[in-house]
This record gives sequence, C-alpha cells and structure tokens, in this order.
Amino acid sequence: MNDYSPSQIEPKWQKVWEKDKLFEASDSSEKKKYYNLVMFPYPSGNLHMGHVRNYAIGDVIARYKSMKGFNVLHPIGWDAFGMPAENAAIKNQTHPELWTDKCIERMKKQLKRLGISYDWSREVNTSKPEYYKWTQWMFLLMYERGLAYRKKASVNWCPKCETVLANEQVKDARCWRCESLVETRELEQWFLKITDYADRLLFDIEKLSGWPESVKIMQRNWIGKSEGLEIKFKILTPSLTSVVIYTTRPDTLFGVTYMVLAPENPLALELSKGTPQEKSVLEYIKKVQHELTRERSIKSAKDGVFTGGFAINPANGEKVPIWIADYVLMEYGTGAVMAVPAHDQRDFEFARQNNLPIIDKPLDNEIGDKLVKMGVAERKVNYKLRDWLISRQRYWGAPIPIVYCNNCGIVPVPIKDLPVLLPTEVKFSVVKCPKCGMKANRETDTLDTFNCSSWYYFRYCDPHNESEPFSKEKEKTWMAVDQYIGGIEHAILHLLYSRFFTKVLFDAGYSHVDEPFTNLLTQGMVIKDGAKMSKSKGNVVDPDYIIEKYGADTARLFILFASPPERELEWSDAGVEGCFRFLGRVWRLVSSKPDAQAKCGVGVERKLHQTIKGVTEDIEKFSFNTAIAKLMELVNALYEAKDETVKTVFENLLVMLSPFAPHMAEELWRQIGKNEPVCKQPWPVYDPKLLIESEITLPVQVNGRLRDTIVVAADADEETIKKKALESEKIRNFIAGKEIVKTIFIPNKMISFVVK
Repeated sequence: MNDYSPSQIEPKWQKVWEKDKLFEASDSSEKKKYYNLVMFPYPSGNLHMGHVRNYAIGDVIARYKSMKGFNVLHPIGWDAFGMPAENAAIKNQTHPELWTDKCIERMKKQLKRLGISYDWSREVNTSKPEYYKWTQWMFLLMYERGLAYRKKASVNWCPKCETVLANEQVKDARCWRCESLVETRELEQWFLKITDYADRLLFDIEKLSGWPESVKIMQRNWIGKSEGLEIKFKILTPSLTSVVIYTTRPDTLFGVTYMVLAPENPLALELSKGTPQEKSVLEYIKKVQHELTRERSIKSAKDGVFTGGFAINPANGEKVPIWIADYVLMEYGTGAVMAVPAHDQRDFEFARQNNLPIIDKPLDNEIGDKLVKMGVAERKVNYKLRDWLISRQRYWGAPIPIVYCNNCGIVPVPIKDLPVLLPTEVKFSVVKCPKCGMKANRETDTLDTFNCSSWYYFRYCDPHNESEPFSKEKEKTWMAVDQYIGGIEHAILHLLYSRFFTKVLFDAGYSHVDEPFTNLLTQGMVIKDGAKMSKSKGNVVDPDYIIEKYGADTARLFILFASPPERELEWSDAGVEGCFRFLGRVWRLVSSKPDAQAKCGVGVERKLHQTIKGVTEDIEKFSFNTAIAKLMELVNALYEAKDETVKTVFENLLVMLSPFAPHMAEELWRQIGKNEPVCKQPWPVYDPKLLIESEITLPVQVNGRLRDTIVVAADADEETIKKKALESEKIRNFIAGKEIVKTIFIPNKMISFVVK
C-alpha cells in the first residue's frame, strides 16, 4: 500500500488481535496487576462521540500500562436493565430483551471498529440470568445483614416512566431519565440501609487521594454530616408534652421567636385540633402533599400556617408560636425547627412575610452545655443522606427475590432457588412459600438498575463462575480497580452506591478491599455548536461516519488531541482533518524509508529522547493532548532531519504512537520488518544524558526590546555569552555611539543591555 488507507488496515488488525486473543488478562500472571475500567455503557443502540472519548481514554491507559509491563485487566459489559429499554420496546412493539440484545450487537460492532483493547472473554450483561442471579444474591446478603427492609413511604413518582425514583434520581424536580415533573406518592417500598454506612462513607473519602476533589466534595455534601443538639421545647397544650428540634446552632437560642413543623409532622394536627386554625392547617397539609421534597428544600421560606399552639423556649422561658411550613422537611432532623430570623435567611424571609418578631440577641456558646446538664437537650449527629429506595414498578429489571406468605409474612427466596427469572410474558403465577410450602405471592417490583452497576466490577474478576458471584481468590487478584473512568454526573448515584456495596462485601468477608476505585478520572462532555451532543438538538456526530471517512485511528487521535480529558471538548471538523493529515505524514515518513541505516544525527537522537520523556510523563498524568503534540513535533523534526534518521527512531516513534493510533502503528511496525505485535513491545526508556542540549539559542535585548538571537554552548559562562552578543552586527548597530550602563543576564534565558 503506497497510500494511507484506514479501511484496509483497520479491519485486518482487529481480526488479528481477536484471533490471537492479545488482550485477554491472565489470572495467574507474575506481572504486577493493573485493573483499568471504563464505566460500562447502557446499550441504547448507537455509540456517540462522548462514548468514543471515554473508551479512547481508557484504551490509551490500558495499552500504555501493558507496554510498561503490567498484567492489564481491561473488561467491558452492558448495563442493560432499565426504563429506556422498556420504553423503547413498548414504542417499537417488541420485547425489551430482544430490543436490548439488538442494541448490544450494534454497539459491540462499533467498539470493535474503534480497536479498543477489551478483554471480550469477560463480557457481562446485567439483564441475563447468569448475572442478575448474583444481583439478587447481593440483595439477599443485604437482607440477611439487616440492610434491606420494606416500609410505607412517601416516594418520588415519575408519571411518564410509571415508577418510583430515588432522591438522587430527581434533578430540579424532574425525572433524571425523561425530565418529566415528578409527583409524590405513598407506597410500600424496599430500601437499603445505606445510612448505616454514612460515617464510613464520609470518613473514607479522605483515603481517596486519586479522586478529583470536586467529586469528593459532592459526596461529602450529599452525606451531609452535622453535629448539634436535640432540644426539647415544652408545649403549652394539655394533651402534648414537648416537641424536639435539632439544631447545629444552640448558641442562637435567645433569638428564637417562633417554631416551625413540617406539614407531615403529626404534632401539626394535634396542636390545631379543636382550634380556629384546624381548617387552615388541614387545607395547608393537603396542598403540600402535591409538592416534591427536593422542590421544598430549595424554595424560599414564605408559605405557612399558624397551628394555634405555643411552646416554651427552654433557654429563657419565653412563649413562642408554632407554625407549619413547607420549607421544613419531615425527613431531615426531627421534622421541627426553632426559627431564629436574625441569624437565618429563610427564617428571616418567613418572619418578615408573616409579621413575626425578628430579635438580634447576643450569642451564648455555653447554652448547649447548660441545657444538656438540665436534661432538656442531648448531643446528636445528623445526616442529609437517606436510605436508598430500590423498588421499581417496572418489568425490565432484576426481580426482587422475595415472596409474601399469609402464614410466614415476608420470606426471602433461598439462594439455591436463584435466579428468580423474569417471566417471558408479563404474567405472575402463584408460588409456594419457601418456609411452609403454602401458596404465596412473589414480589412483582424489580430492583433499581443501580443495584446491577454497584458490583459489576467484582464480576469481571470471575465472570463465568456459576457457584458464587466471584471467588475470593480472583477478587484478591484484581481488586481494587486501579483506574476508573467515567462522567462526573455519576459522582453521587453510581459512585456512592458502589462504595456502599463494596463496604458491605468487605464486612461480610467477600472482598479484601473496602473501597472499589483507587483512582478516578472524570472526563468532560463532547459538545457541538455550543451544546452537548443529543438527537433532540440535531448536533450528533456519528462515529461510523467518521470511521468510514477518516478511520478509527483518526477518530481516536482527534478525540484525545482536541482537549484535556477532564474538560469539555468542542467538536471541530477541521481538527479531524488535521489529525488525518498528521497520520498521513507518519505513513509517508515511515513507508518511504523503512530501512534507513544512516548515522543518527545528534539533534534527532536528542529530540527522540526528549519526546520519550515528555510523552511518558504526559500519559502518566493523562495529558494525552500534549503527548500527541510532542509526537507531532518529533515527526516534524524527522522530516527536517532527512538522512539522519535510523530505523530505531522509527521503532520508538511507532511504539509511542501505538496507544493512540494502534492500527496504523501495527501496520507500519510490520513494514519495518518486525514480526511481534507493536502493542506488546516494552515502552521505550529515555537516556537522561541525551536530553541535554549542547547548544542553546538566547535572545539578546537592547533597552528591553529584542534585537537579535545568538547560538551558544549550553554551558557557556556569562562573559563568553556577552562577548558573542556584542559581536553581533545587529547589536553593534543598536549600541553604536552609546554607553552600556547595565548588563542583565539570566542563565539559559536571555542577555540584555541597557544603554544611554
């Protein structure tokens, strides 16, 4: 081939890699392990350039670490359950499984076209019984350890998806999937007691030195630990004794002018019963039932109703009115707050709106201790984190392995009877109770799909195990994940849940690590025309089109070169063209003289070793764009060097190019006479002695303005450099007839003359 032809090169090497199983990880290698993982995709049917960026980043790391001598595990799978597939299947009048399998087939072909070095022998699919059997096992483990429970609760309900959403899945009062406005309903639901792990989840964040600080801050804020007091306020009603409030600011107690209850607090009805306020309280409670918890937590504090009751401030004995208002939430603290309008913005707004007193009293930092001694207060730790609601009223999910028996109540399905299979047709027959053998009903809700993705990285360690989710031996071989890659939008949902699952498995003796991901890289979005790529905006760039026109190597190179991975990437057709031209230059350079035996020039050798050092350091810190830029500079230098380039320079160039453009590197590697795969070559090592420049170019200034440059020995002293500068004809012209009053010399940077 005289011309660079990706359409011929790329399929050829993809078949070779697959046939030779080059990327399959060994469970028994003597090499040091490196577990490199990109968040597995939801099989929607098509890859977009955001996917390509994610997988290209992961592939560079995997290929580089392999060449650095690590035993690399780089697996892939499918997060296949969930509402989008079910909705798409309904729309297309097919079964969700058929729809999902078709989408997986399509995306798998696209991933292979990109040349990603996945170990396909470890592929998992969360919607297959051989996987969700163990997702159900995880639920039973939680149940056995007292971490899974059922209760009636107010829940977030998406009317379009027709299912419950966890608090984390409601974004600005809308469903995280379809963006419909969310409603509040009361249903019997299953929860996981993630709050039991709140302290450890918070404390262990400090161990995650390889995580972005922004993600750690988001998790700290979501867990929301606070230390304060629970204080009893005596109620001036014969039928009631006291109301308990939680505060982190007991020092402001002397500024309390009223109290506020959450509308759901049972005390609200008790206080207003038989008073003129009863009707307005009932009407207000009914109105608030249609408001979302998330909406209420961020709205301004103006709306509320007086209950007719009063309480006594234990700090000063003053009587304060008790109101109800929707800015107080039953699920935070005790569902009751003391209002200090002089020290709290929302209390201030509410007081001003409802003509309540605003009193700025001196702070008393010892009042908390006094109240504790009086027996009307106790120290308390609170969290914003709430237990994880995992029930979903949808078909396409892992069935919850529970049956309901009239004799035995709630009965978990025995592990030996797993998996509880999804029915092919949505018909649920009567089952036998595992305990008493009588007729019982199975749970028809399915598990939130985040249950599937909260442990999948363990399954990759041992994906074909039929007797347990994974063996302890293989878990110990691979866990924890050394490098995890994915979007920052998963900072709270997936990453927090995964940390929780790992800690439970650690406590139960199944995992030897209690944190799943040692290092985390969160990549930015790919945007076009100033907006995130989406079908609705009509700005999606089809990876297949780019691959067919320019090749997978060009697609990979551009997506890595255009921006640092953690930042947004603006799509550029010109940038794609530029990367294609660069690969063409490499092709022509290496193809034109693969047997060059000329003596390597000093400049070329130095440039090569500088490039090895620079590219190595850039990849280590994920600066792929600057690593590629350095390879481009080396190629430019090789074109200028003409006959001073020997074969070993080409070899090193191709090895360094291989993680970015693996197909071309493989083809050219064979052209220069190599038989072993370039992707299995050791990463080049630079010689520190060859990094030193023998000569440097220095700018020469006169009165602060650049007037010439001179080339001097790198180790030349100031006097030698000054003499060389003054020998310059240009400099002599600028200082002729003038006196040099000062010479400024900065080693390796510049020399400057001040004249008058």
